[in-house]
Amino acid sequence: MFSLNGKTPAQLGYRMPAEWEPHSATWLSWPRREGISFPDAYDDVLPALVDLAAGIAESETVCINVENAAREKEVRGYLGERVNANFKFFHVAINEPWCRDHGPIFLKREGTDPTLILDWGYNAWGGKYPPFDLDDKVPTELGKLLGLPVVHPKMILEGGSIELNGAGTLLTTESCLLNPNRNPEMSKAQIEQNLKDYLGVTNILWLGDGIEGDDTDGHIDDLTRFVNRQTVVTVVEDDPADVNYHPLQENLKRLKTLKLEDGRPLEIVTLPMPKAVVQEDMRLPASYANFYIANKSVLLPIFGDANDLIATETLAKLFPTRKILPINCRKLVWGLGTFHCLTQQQPA
Repeated sequence: MFSLNGKTPAQLGYRMPAEWEPHSATWLSWPRREGISFPDAYDDVLPALVDLAAGIAESETVCINVENAAREKEVRGYLGERVNANFKFFHVAINEPWCRDHGPIFLKREGTDPTLILDWGYNAWGGKYPPFDLDDKVPTELGKLLGLPVVHPKMILEGGSIELNGAGTLLTTESCLLNPNRNPEMSKAQIEQNLKDYLGVTNILWLGDGIEGDDTDGHIDDLTRFVNRQTVVTVVEDDPADVNYHPLQENLKRLKTLKLEDGRPLEIVTLPMPKAVVQEDMRLPASYANFYIANKSVLLPIFGDANDLIATETLAKLFPTRKILPINCRKLVWGLGTFHCLTQQQPA
């Protein structure tokens, strides 16, 4: 039985590394056909899912959660000839595929100590999509399978709601983390203290609202992402008539006033937004900010939009040593999330 001996992970020297730091693996939870994330569209989203998994597997291990051996066989069939030695399957039952939010958050510290898994509470974005009992158990179940210690911070938190630079600064949004559907008994100060205690950060920066159609109440990973210790890329909407114009301009205005853990200002690069993606009269949360940084590549969601090329070229400049892999997610975003929402990195 692992014990913190009355100390916090931060006090013991643990931290959550930045996404661009080396990975030992990337975790996915493969969606179930009978799940609710892709209503009547499971076959439509398979090409993007396969491209995502295969793209990551070019440079690192891909660990896929599936409920049993039959499901593993099914997923191997979808992947076909693109399966290689970098794929590993774990029989862990899930409700839905959003591994960024329900999966384990891995902490590291210098030396030979084992990785530590955080199992934050998970309530499907404020209880919106029951049942979520299986998803809530995923980090602890994986801790058992991996033989890694698991710590429970006793706070609701999704991985998509936080963005770290690996050096002490964390970005998040008021619309999500301060929403009473997550931790109504906790004050902003208490939430900040938990983030510092369990993630090893010292500096918390708050943005405001998220984009239209985002059912997570405004996850940061659709808005603003660190691409190195000092630089963020943030989405902006140029059309004043678009519903996203004002909240994204307000977030940009805030970013220009914020400071890093060492007092330096943020370096800010902007990304455009794609034109509105609408399905069944619903505005979907299509955003180029939902990219995923793998060891040797960046998986970029694109949407068949004129701004796809601008987003690709912008990320190519920001990640000169990584290959940019643009993958069409116009079908995938029907599930109200894309690549970052589906992945969770395990640091090397």
